[in-house]
Amino acid sequence: MTTADDRPAIPRRVRLRTCALLPGLACAAAGTAIAFGVSRLLPSVSALTVAVVLGVLVGQVLPECSRTGLGWSTRKFLRLGVVLLGLQLGLREVFGLGAGTVIAVVVTVLVAFLGTLALGRLLGVSRGLSLMVATGFSICGASAIAAMDSVTENDREDVATGITLVTLYGSAAIALVPLVGGALRLTPEHLGAWAGLSVHEVAQVVAAASPAGASAVAIAVIVKLTRVLLLAPMVAGVSVLERRRREADTGTGELPPIVPLFVLGFLALMLLRSSGIMPFGVLSAAQTLTTLLFAAALFGLGTGVRLGRLLRTGRRGLVLGALSTVLVAVVGFGALAVAGAV
Repeated sequence: MTTADDRPAIPRRVRLRTCALLPGLACAAAGTAIAFGVSRLLPSVSALTVAVVLGVLVGQVLPECSRTGLGWSTRKFLRLGVVLLGLQLGLREVFGLGAGTVIAVVVTVLVAFLGTLALGRLLGVSRGLSLMVATGFSICGASAIAAMDSVTENDREDVATGITLVTLYGSAAIALVPLVGGALRLTPEHLGAWAGLSVHEVAQVVAAASPAGASAVAIAVIVKLTRVLLLAPMVAGVSVLERRRREADTGTGELPPIVPLFVLGFLALMLLRSSGIMPFGVLSAAQTLTTLLFAAALFGLGTGVRLGRLLRTGRRGLVLGALSTVLVAVVGFGALAVAGAV
């Protein structure tokens, strides 16, 4: 029989590390719980949005001992959340859209991403903020911004501003997409495809397509998740460019991986979902866990933001967000029209 004295002792360094993380993890858990509570009371408001805003508001007053745990949770939970995103989309659903719609998705994402970067340069917006807006507006909002931030070097304020702009303009799209779609006499399926292609967050896509009925919501979500699928190659591509830039600038220092491990995990779980062997209950639980992880990561991200600087640098970002929103909507509609989907 094994006694307490016979059990392997936990190394002191591990115990100290765990103790150092606990205050920050407790803060992240509390922030996540509040974010979910607010989202339940206001279903049109994403828990991810509430989490980052709450982090910004309380970041100034949190004790210094929480910083280590918050930083750890932001990095680790973010990557795990991106991996679990792979379980939300299978290849069968993508192929079911038809080649024309899939091509429209790819064209829209690429044009919106590169076009937003170009607009950012013209407006004099910082490289980091331009990249965050381009990623969030072209792919999948706050989760895409957080994933891209993990392979690039950005100010916390640029990341928080990007997420704030996703919230602002995505919320405006909830009202504008059905309004414009009605004026253009789009069918529910066509409006759903356009909403999925042009609105930023998944929750915002559902809200924008809902006035057109269940069929519009169904196709909107599939089109939106097809955009999410492009997160993996986009992050991997930027990671490669980031390596080259850092090597050219310094020739030394820590470089991001050519293909981040969490991107490979995302692709692996997407293939697992495509196999059809995953029970529905597991997929549903994974979706909830994904949102929890992202909320905790974004709360930690928000606590590092300094409001004064954010407010001073936000004007050009507002203009960039407006132009990017118009760009993705127009290009998306045009691509769907050429593909015969509207």
